[in-house]
Amino acid sequence: MKIIRAEFENFRLLRNLKLDFSTDTAKKLTVIRAENETGKTTILNGLQWALYGDNALPGKRQDYRLHPIDWNELDSNRIPISVQVEFEITKLGGPRGSRKTKQRYLIIRSAFEALSGTKWEHTPSEVKLFTVTDTGHESINWPESFIEDELPPALREVFFTDGDRALSFIEADVTVSTKRKRVEKAIRSLLGLGVIEDALGHVKKAASEINKAAKNVGANEELTQIATRLEQIDEDSASYEKKIEDAKTQFSAFDEKHAEIQKQIEDALVKGNREELKREIKQTELQRKRIKEQQEEASKEHSNLFRNLSLSRDLLAPVLQQSLGELDKLRDQGKIPNQTIPVLEERLQRATCICGESLDPRVDDGKRRRDHIQCLIDESQKADERQRIITELYFGSKPLQPDRVTGDEPWLAKYAKVFKLRDEQEARFDSLGKKRRALEAKLDDIPDTNIQGLRATMRDYREQRDRFYGNRMRYETQLEALEKERRSLSATRNNLLRRQKRGERILAQLEVTQDVKQVLENSYNRITNEELAKVSELMNTIFLEMIGADPEQNAIIQKAEISKDFDILVYGPNNRALNPDRDLNGASRRALTLAFILALTKVSEVEAPNVIDTPLGMMSGYVKRSVLKTAIRESSQLILFLTRSEIADCEEILDAEAGRVITLTNPAHYPRMLINDPQVKERTVLRCECDHRGECTLCQRRMDLELYTELTF
Repeated sequence: MKIIRAEFENFRLLRNLKLDFSTDTAKKLTVIRAENETGKTTILNGLQWALYGDNALPGKRQDYRLHPIDWNELDSNRIPISVQVEFEITKLGGPRGSRKTKQRYLIIRSAFEALSGTKWEHTPSEVKLFTVTDTGHESINWPESFIEDELPPALREVFFTDGDRALSFIEADVTVSTKRKRVEKAIRSLLGLGVIEDALGHVKKAASEINKAAKNVGANEELTQIATRLEQIDEDSASYEKKIEDAKTQFSAFDEKHAEIQKQIEDALVKGNREELKREIKQTELQRKRIKEQQEEASKEHSNLFRNLSLSRDLLAPVLQQSLGELDKLRDQGKIPNQTIPVLEERLQRATCICGESLDPRVDDGKRRRDHIQCLIDESQKADERQRIITELYFGSKPLQPDRVTGDEPWLAKYAKVFKLRDEQEARFDSLGKKRRALEAKLDDIPDTNIQGLRATMRDYREQRDRFYGNRMRYETQLEALEKERRSLSATRNNLLRRQKRGERILAQLEVTQDVKQVLENSYNRITNEELAKVSELMNTIFLEMIGADPEQNAIIQKAEISKDFDILVYGPNNRALNPDRDLNGASRRALTLAFILALTKVSEVEAPNVIDTPLGMMSGYVKRSVLKTAIRESSQLILFLTRSEIADCEEILDAEAGRVITLTNPAHYPRMLINDPQVKERTVLRCECDHRGECTLCQRRMDLELYTELTF
């Protein structure tokens, strides 16, 4: 299929727009140059609406307005809306399909929307399909069936691609099962797997009907019993097949839920475990409390230093040193007579003299010595008052003499040690305070996730998943037993039929159905294995070429493939899996999606257009040019909606490859973005014939610098 032209009437911004597309096999590229808000996505939606109806519109047209938003109700409150698409289909004919014939068709879809103030109502759309010949148009009945056969709705997203929404094949805005179903749906539709499955269903039904007829052959009771049992096996097998599919579906659903819960737990734990954070905050508070107590002790010690004798001694050290020196001189000169009184009095309180002799009063010598000491004390007390004062001063100053204080640190050293300790405690206290605030902020940032509850839920999902997996294994085992019994009974039934005259014809019919079934199953297996592998291999080749990744040069992206479960997977060095949504940049994600679409179209050998809106967004340089050239080469008809920024640096490619270039302009962009006034007041899209390099008075736009200057000055 190739699109030849399209006409839009009152389809949103497209009041009256005609487009024609290149069908040249040598220059198969059509470029529609249009900036933002110039109808690119609207055209894409309009083309899909014409072919597939309301279901192809956003929200299936429930709240999707079709008429122009600034429609003047005075003109009419009933607005006609229509899109016409003329297309061409090439069919094979002649001996062994060696001759190609082309037939043109015109499809017209129309609807009405009625305005009532700010509200509007719509009517269901109607569609008409015609063959286009040299003599006129001939109507075709049941156009939906025709489109279903030629361009199945399941392939709509393959052939009509929104540059942003196309990423749904690989991105994480949808669930794994949804992405997988989209990929599977596209592959199955384009490779015709659904057709083969339907054919297999018809063959099985036919075989079952023929088996029923075997019961009426002759009067053989054994044959009747076997045919009846085979009939029951067919019913049981169909039931088990359904149960197996249900078990697979349930397994996938719970496996996905299990993965989602696991991801929630991982995400929560990446930010932090609430329970662990709370415990850490509590431990931090306990540490702050202990340091606070240590600070109070250090503060007391600091205060006590100012009442310590060492402070007085160190402050008076210069004066004391001189005074104590003088006292020592007096003592050495013997000018302090009373210097012995305290010593003598202290000796009298003991039983031994300084010289070691006994002072025991109960012994004659001891009593004599004590009397002598007392006599010395009495004589010394007769000295004048000044000597007494000097004597008291001498002995009272002993605690102030540094050399008499063994191991005592200077007061400044003690002060420095306490001051340093308090500084360290204050810094540690402040650090723990910052840590607590950081932990509290981190705790506030964590969603109120019950990790334990999530883990319990994950266990439940895992148990459910494993249960359905076990069910599937059990059903498959039972189905294998039924198949084994079927083969045995079928062999016996066939032998019994050979003995009957009427049985040979039924046996021949059964053999035919078996042969057809075998052919269909072989075809199905070949397509699902070989053709899927071809799509995967070609997708990988196209993708790596688009992004310029060479596995031999240790590129980050080494390979892309489609798994047997219809997942699109990407691998890096050492065959490590990459997450397409997280590990690929925007350009690579778009390139991967386009590579999948182009590979699938190529392998299926379906000739159909690839209509792509904004395919080169988020791309630049080599990748942009490579994606463009590869898409042109692999597509049978390529229609691209490109902005000027997407076209930049690709002009030479378009010079060589574009068979048609059209420029669209929105007059509402005047005067902010358009230089010249289009003289059109309503919101619409205007067409001019300017190519990707040209400009005219209608489409000439302000340059960024010019726009900046106007807005600034």
